[in-house]
Amino acid sequence: MDLRLTPRSLLFFLGLCGICTGLVQENCKNYELQFERVYSVPGDVAMLNSTLVSSEVFNFTSVPYNITWYDPKTSQEMSNQTGRIVIRGETLWFLNITLDDAGEYVSILRTPTRCYKQATKLVVNESIAGECGRPMKAHQTVTKGVTDKLSCPLKDFMNKLDSYNITSSIKWYRGCDPIVDGTGRYTCDTTTLYIADVKAQDNGSYTCTLTFTLGGTTGSISETIHASVKEQYFLVPQVHEPANDVIKAEIGSSFTKRCRVFVPGVGGMAVDIFWLARNEFIFEYPSDRVHTSKRRKWSQDVPHKGVWLERMLIFSELREEDFNVNYTCRAYSPRGFPECYFTLQPTEPNIILPIGLVFGGVTLLFIIGVIIYYLFKVDIVLLFRRTFPVLYANKDLDGKLYDAYVAFPPPGAVGYSDGVESFAIHVLPEVLEKACGYKLFIAGRDCLPGQAVMDSVEENIQASRRLLLLYTASTFTSKRHTSSTSSTNNNNISKNSNNSDSTESETKDSSFDGIKEDYQDTRQQLECVAAMHRALVERSLKVILVELEEITPAQLALFPESVRHLRKKQGAVCWWKSLKPRRRWKTCTRTGGDEEKGGEDTRLSPPLSPSFKYWKEIRYHMPVRGKRAMYPEKTELLN
Repeated sequence: MDLRLTPRSLLFFLGLCGICTGLVQENCKNYELQFERVYSVPGDVAMLNSTLVSSEVFNFTSVPYNITWYDPKTSQEMSNQTGRIVIRGETLWFLNITLDDAGEYVSILRTPTRCYKQATKLVVNESIAGECGRPMKAHQTVTKGVTDKLSCPLKDFMNKLDSYNITSSIKWYRGCDPIVDGTGRYTCDTTTLYIADVKAQDNGSYTCTLTFTLGGTTGSISETIHASVKEQYFLVPQVHEPANDVIKAEIGSSFTKRCRVFVPGVGGMAVDIFWLARNEFIFEYPSDRVHTSKRRKWSQDVPHKGVWLERMLIFSELREEDFNVNYTCRAYSPRGFPECYFTLQPTEPNIILPIGLVFGGVTLLFIIGVIIYYLFKVDIVLLFRRTFPVLYANKDLDGKLYDAYVAFPPPGAVGYSDGVESFAIHVLPEVLEKACGYKLFIAGRDCLPGQAVMDSVEENIQASRRLLLLYTASTFTSKRHTSSTSSTNNNNISKNSNNSDSTESETKDSSFDGIKEDYQDTRQQLECVAAMHRALVERSLKVILVELEEITPAQLALFPESVRHLRKKQGAVCWWKSLKPRRRWKTCTRTGGDEEKGGEDTRLSPPLSPSFKYWKEIRYHMPVRGKRAMYPEKTELLN
């Protein structure tokens, strides 16, 4: 075993020897007398604490050390004495103080290389006869009219006992009378005594006594507080604005937010409020983009007495760096530092307005489109057909010979008119056949000689894709009048049968004309019946009603029901509307003035350009001259 001693261990050994022989003269760093005194009275427990165990003195967490207490009267090391003294490290306990224990006690802290010295003074005062409590008193104030508290000054003792795992208890007294927790206006909470609705008579002395057992001896420490009641008070400030919320704002806009705090109390109070962002104060510099206003202050008596404080946070222009930051309004007061905050976030894009504008725009465009289509439907459809003919099937392969069958009252038939015949035979072919390339079947022009009327009508309507039904007001309304006129004429002829040979000759001619009229009427009726049947029942033929003069409601009531129904369902192409500005015709007969103009009926001779509105309407209803090839199966089926 190596018994050699190093210089460090030798010094430590000599120190230990000094402990055994008394207070030796060592070259220790002297920290002099502690400023804090320890006050006690005979019979109480006193606790002396050395403050040498501190990181400001040495690194006590890594360097070994020991502490020795010395009595200044004897210069001897102090040790534990049952019922009298307990030493635990840096703490010296006197369990039963006497007047002789007063004095300065020295603690020496030694490490392997250094030593430190410090003195602590114990003051023992005699109790005042006839007075409860301790001669040395702490002073605390309580506020009148509110619930206030007194704090026991023995917290350090309790913390030290807790570190020893020693249980302790506190008892409160007012003067000499013990205070029971929960009785009257008093409530006890560890080291705190609460007094509800403080009154003026609550002035006086209050003592808290800490009782515990240490080293097998039960002792107690007491502290007395002199409580002064004051009427001037203020409570913990209450922050009303902001409210820990999120506020949305637009980048580039100005913004202002109010900090509003209420301080309950009476009289003057040392309270102020400030705005902070990122733990930095915002100051009252109006030249800054972000600044605060001056503090406003006003008093309030109802419903609670107190003072309102207000300070505005002002952004002259919001920037991107201002968002997603907590802006805190904090109140500074001796009662605490309550605070609330708000956070700025950029406003979300207002999609309602763009959606509304888009929807409104689409709706407006739709309405305009509908109006335009309604007003210019014919022009739009014709333009589309002309531009995209490939989208429509080629009608030349559908087995039909004619694009349209032209039906009109023939000569001698009811409703016949030279103007209508001229319009059907000359005007229509001039525009539809020569200018537009359509192929028409016109009964008065294309009928084969000797062909049966019924066969001709049926065969040629079947071979046509459309049927143009030309009519005037007299086409359907004058038949009854014509029949009665013919009957009257026949009666007159019978009565004058005995007249001259010339009269008999006229009668024969009249009978021939009647037969011819019946023939023409039969053709007209067949055309009308066949057209209405295919259009309304079979729906295999589209009939285009061409109205050559204005029809009054009374005249329309005499039309066949099928014609009236078709006219109501799909309308009619009204030439008379286009001719109104020139001259509106009332009958189908020419006047003498017309004959003087060379026999041309200006009322039935509209301009022959296909670009005029009424010709466009006819072309709109006529078959589409497409270019798309038809399927052979479909063509064969149609044939």
